Amino acid sequence: MKINGIKTSMAKKEKAIKIQDVLEEEHRIRQAFKDKDWSEIKSANSWVIFKVMSEFVEGFEKLAKIGPCVTIFGSARTKPVHPYYKTAETIAELLVQQGFGVITGGGPGIMEAGNKGAHKAGGKSVGLNIFLPHEQKGNIYIDPDKLITFDYFFVRKVIFVKYSQGFIVMPGGFGTLDEISEALTLIQTKKIGRFPIVMVGKKFWSGLIDWFKKTLITEKMISPEDMDLFSVVDTPEEAVAVIEEFYGKYMLSPNF
Repeated sequence: MKINGIKTSMAKKEKAIKIQDVLEEEHRIRQAFKDKDWSEIKSANSWVIFKVMSEFVEGFEKLAKIGPCVTIFGSARTKPVHPYYKTAETIAELLVQQGFGVITGGGPGIMEAGNKGAHKAGGKSVGLNIFLPHEQKGNIYIDPDKLITFDYFFVRKVIFVKYSQGFIVMPGGFGTLDEISEALTLIQTKKIGRFPIVMVGKKFWSGLIDWFKKTLITEKMISPEDMDLFSVVDTPEEAVAVIEEFYGKYMLSPNF
């Protein structure tokens, strides 16, 4: 009876959360169509501008002297028992051994694994966290002085790109696809240097890569040479080797 009571209580709580989500979404949509007077517009816009500025300033100040880092992207939903989690953790450890710090999105899943690996190896562990409707907290493996929490995804993405010397892309969802697309676009358009992008998990990424080849290239949406902007590997050792080889060409090494 007690177990059934707990299940009923949890079901009611989940239903209440869903109803609240629907109401909040409806409110946001209605607000977009609401007429505002000039005073409201000016007040709201001014607050947003200053909030955005403050997030950029904090990000620049905290990370300006952090040294060479590699960002690890991936799903927040990956559990510690999953092989992807262990792979990300090992990649982070190997990166630290090669002299790099590790940057993640600061949350659970693959992000936690990346910070955990960096922490275990004694390297710099950076977390760029984000406020979400169902609160995402920074994981416990981030260096206390290197945790930044953002309201705005676009500010967070700028900081990712500005302070990363490479990108490891583990399996993930919409957020991960957004992040890899951002990095690929900036490199393709030469807005940033051609830093290495390494996608980990050939089986996971095969469908997307086939679509690149069969649709984007066929439809001339991208050039065949754009496929050279990233590498696809399976193991932690292969992932880190791509980063090492890239910087070896320029006789560059991390300087921690």
